[in-house]
Amino acid sequence: MPQSFDALIADFEAGKTAALARAISIVENHRTGYDELMTRLHPRIGRAQRLGMTGPPGAGKSTITNLIVQSLRRDNLRVGVVAVDPSSPFTGGALLGDRVRMEAVALDRGVYIRSMATRGSLGGLSARTAEVADVLDAFGFDRIIIETVGVGQTELDIARTADTTVVVLVPESGDSIQTLKAGVMEIADIFVVNKGDRPGADRLRNDIELMLGLRRGATSANIPAHHGIPLKTFNPIRIARDAARSENPEEWLPAVLGTIASKGEGIDLLLAAVDRHFRYLQTSGGLKGRRRNRLKNQVTEVVAERLRARLWEDPDTITWLDTQLDLMEAGTATPFSVADELLSRSGPLLTGVKP
Repeated sequence: MPQSFDALIADFEAGKTAALARAISIVENHRTGYDELMTRLHPRIGRAQRLGMTGPPGAGKSTITNLIVQSLRRDNLRVGVVAVDPSSPFTGGALLGDRVRMEAVALDRGVYIRSMATRGSLGGLSARTAEVADVLDAFGFDRIIIETVGVGQTELDIARTADTTVVVLVPESGDSIQTLKAGVMEIADIFVVNKGDRPGADRLRNDIELMLGLRRGATSANIPAHHGIPLKTFNPIRIARDAARSENPEEWLPAVLGTIASKGEGIDLLLAAVDRHFRYLQTSGGLKGRRRNRLKNQVTEVVAERLRARLWEDPDTITWLDTQLDLMEAGTATPFSVADELLSRSGPLLTGVKP
């Protein structure tokens, strides 16, 4: 690390925002010594509650995030926000608009907002989002809110990064078939139907609750023949609503809430559901499991990144691979056989141990 490294750590531990900003920049850009910095910060990580906000573009994620931050600040909780915006595939630049949308809290000393571009990542987050969240955690924030770009049905990185994942939808999100699709609908710990004053909002909520009730097992499979369906008990929507309000420490069914963020309505109920889910994670052991998986994923990503760099930044490896192209074109070798041979001959390179 540069000679100023110890001074940076001292300022960071003293709670200086400038040191936080510099530390995030080092980690986000993987500058020299970022791994040593993360090593020094690691013992301080694991205190903050992490909330993920995801959903399609225009659903109102930033508006809801802004209202959540204001409510948490009224409770004197310090909040860090990581807002991810899409970067241009042509220029690599990004309009970091989430900071603009959250201008009402941007000047609050108890709030720190970090905008990040996806930089080509397709999982709804930047490749460094989890590490930046770790830095905010180490700095001492009580809550960390991670807002993804507008995502579709496969960009699910947020589920591996947050303790609680909120999926924000709007009546325009699609018909009832969309609620049955795998992907983003399956990662939600809490559903929010925003813009609840628009036509179709109640129907969307009912469709989601129907899906959840059926997923929980509210089907007619166990109803005896010729007895008809007991409508008083066979009501998937009501079953889903009752389960969503349950304080059962062994089971969680996502709550389906309605908000009108433009009017500030429904945010208190959303925060209550977030707190209830966090209590469930604590009592059920799910919180420990999620955080252990997060650590495991980080190790996997670091290993993959370092192996990729060692392999493809090695001139001899590239030269050898070029010599195999003729063999593959001739049909005497295949990409699979070449890959296996490449791994065999690159053992010392990948392990960093000289033969």
